[in-house]
Amino acid sequence: MRAEHRVVPSPRRIGAEMVAIDEGADIDLDLRLEAVSEGVLVTGTVEADTTGECSRCLEPFEGNVSLPVTELFAYRDSETEATTEEGEVYLVEDDTIDLEPVIVDAVGLALPFQPLCSEDCLGLCPECGVRLAIAEPGHGHDILDPRWAGLAAKFGLDAAAGSDAGDKNDSNPEEK
Repeated sequence: MRAEHRVVPSPRRIGAEMVAIDEGADIDLDLRLEAVSEGVLVTGTVEADTTGECSRCLEPFEGNVSLPVTELFAYRDSETEATTEEGEVYLVEDDTIDLEPVIVDAVGLALPFQPLCSEDCLGLCPECGVRLAIAEPGHGHDILDPRWAGLAAKFGLDAAAGSDAGDKNDSNPEEK
């Protein structure tokens, strides 16, 4: 058994499109490598800083990912290698193991496909695109249903008057 603690730079961007470990970012590896009859069992944790873009408000944010790792790297011609399909098990090659595919797979499964800058992110206003977190209280838009636009034009009402158009006509009984 051998314990390894290393900090290595990320060889490339690892993760999804919206959130990932940036290329060159430090990856903290705290691992335990054990010789077992079929190969080398690697257990431990992988930690790294992440950067991303919120899927609701599109603002950049920073985070951290910490993952447990447990993976068997099988020896060539071992029973494990012989009884598994090609590509289903990692192999020990020339007395070395390549942790990159293990980390890529683990990070890919751990990071969300729709990341948020905060759990209570309100997103963007669907009408004007302003971030609702910085919009004034009560931010909203009166939207006139396009089916009523012709009627609103006939009575000279502004399209921005919105759903109040019916109330304005009801307030003056002489117009009826």
